[in-house]
Amino acid sequence: MLQKPPIILASASPRRRELLQLLVEKFEVQHASIDENPIAREAAEDLVLRLATAKAHAVAKGSPNAIVIGADTVVVCGSKILGKPETSEEAREMLTLLSGQAHSVLTGLCVTRQGSALAEYSCSQVTFARMTLVEIEGYLKTKEPMDKAGAYAIQGYGSRFINRVEGCYFNVVGLPISLLYRMLQQIGWQFNG
Repeated sequence: MLQKPPIILASASPRRRELLQLLVEKFEVQHASIDENPIAREAAEDLVLRLATAKAHAVAKGSPNAIVIGADTVVVCGSKILGKPETSEEAREMLTLLSGQAHSVLTGLCVTRQGSALAEYSCSQVTFARMTLVEIEGYLKTKEPMDKAGAYAIQGYGSRFINRVEGCYFNVVGLPISLLYRMLQQIGWQFNG
């Protein structure tokens, strides 16, 4: 009987780890340390695909026989790409921008296996309720916005401000499950139920 290749998630995100458990019973987690800064005038789609691919390839170098999954998520409001805020002030600015607005959430995925790679992205539309200054300050006090693209977590306290989601909910959390399932099948992984 052929042994299945190990699966490695090239991400430190606890949300991605939880979501991957919906597809894969056993997997490893290895953080890929790469430069995540956007290139000047880089489109959001190109950014998430480039970063997801860089993460997957960085980890695959040390584990050439594994299936490696890289992912990257950004929020796009108007022409602004919002990653993870570095300060409370930056998070406040992001939440103020998102308040009462619709925006896009893009997650790039890259799946590698023995030198082959697939890269795709998922896009969902999210509509925020209008937030008062008191609500923004209260949300900042939870500290939840600090390690999330766009400074909010749809699956956490941020859920109270979401009026509508069009597209994959799991994409907004950070790992579009249905897209990943298809990509894993394309690369030769078999689901065992």
